[in-house]
Amino acid sequence: AAVHGAAYGGGFQLMLAADLRLMHAETKLSIMEINWGLVPDMGGMVLLRDLVRDDIARELTYTGRVFDGSEALQIGLATRLSTDPYAEALALAREIAARPPKAMRAAKRLLDLAAHGDAKEILLAESREQAALIGAPEQIEAVTARLGKRTPVFQDA
Repeated sequence: AAVHGAAYGGGFQLMLAADLRLMHAETKLSIMEINWGLVPDMGGMVLLRDLVRDDIARELTYTGRVFDGSEALQIGLATRLSTDPYAEALALAREIAARPPKAMRAAKRLLDLAAHGDAKEILLAESREQAALIGAPEQIEAVTARLGKRTPVFQDA
């Protein structure tokens, strides 16, 4: 997500759903539902709990106070600060999109599982994902391209 200007309420919760959040230091953010007699929804509570400590989530939710991108970075809501989050997010998206698609999806599944799975479940999932990737055409293309110092060409279904 490229976050700049203001991300209040629903906009804040949409931002939480992104895997990565590039943010301008002067962005204004707030979980402001309490000011309207409401609580965060749209998955906000589930997403918030994985990014910040419980006491911080409570303070932001209970007060609805406005804070900036610099504080968001300190508390774990921003991946990094940028003077041009939109341009940087597009460049990062292009970089990620150039990676092996099946490996990227497997990495995302593993990271999602790692957030809440137990160690045995995560280790088994790692083995399953790796076994499905290793030696497959996409992985061979990644290795061949890297060794040949060329851009890989992936055929994603």
